[in-house]
Amino acid sequence: MRTRRLALEYIETTMPKRKNIALVAHDHKKAELVEWAKRHREALAVHQLMATGTTGSLIEKETKLQVEKMRSGPLGGDLEIGALISEGKVDVLIFFWDPLAAQPHDPDVRALLRIAVVWNIPVVSNMASADFLFSSPYMNGEYPRQVPDYEERKRKDWPLRGG
Repeated sequence: MRTRRLALEYIETTMPKRKNIALVAHDHKKAELVEWAKRHREALAVHQLMATGTTGSLIEKETKLQVEKMRSGPLGGDLEIGALISEGKVDVLIFFWDPLAAQPHDPDVRALLRIAVVWNIPVVSNMASADFLFSSPYMNGEYPRQVPDYEERKRKDWPLRGG
């Protein structure tokens, strides 16, 4: 059975000047993210920060920035951040992940990365990408972001089927 696939439509929203930034790091990348956050402390200070538990505690301790902390990643923190992304409460995901280490909560990690792509938010996964993102003029200004209109697609083409 063939399913008619309709082009996805978008709604333009304005990402605010003050971004909601989620910070996540795997165990072997926590020190790297903390060092990056220390170098970019002033830039981070103008934004609202949230993080998975251990990562948030380390960043808060080392930078003295206020960080809203979720649970630890393996205890559901990745999923909490994913839920916030789907609710439109996260503008940027900075996720220093370790591609060489097996993660016991790998399905949660994949779900977090997937939902960030689904909702078209900027995602960076390493120091170089984070440096590039923070040098962007959009980081400290408004950004006209295109958000997929899944409700419209649902009305026209439900159920969504794998392609």
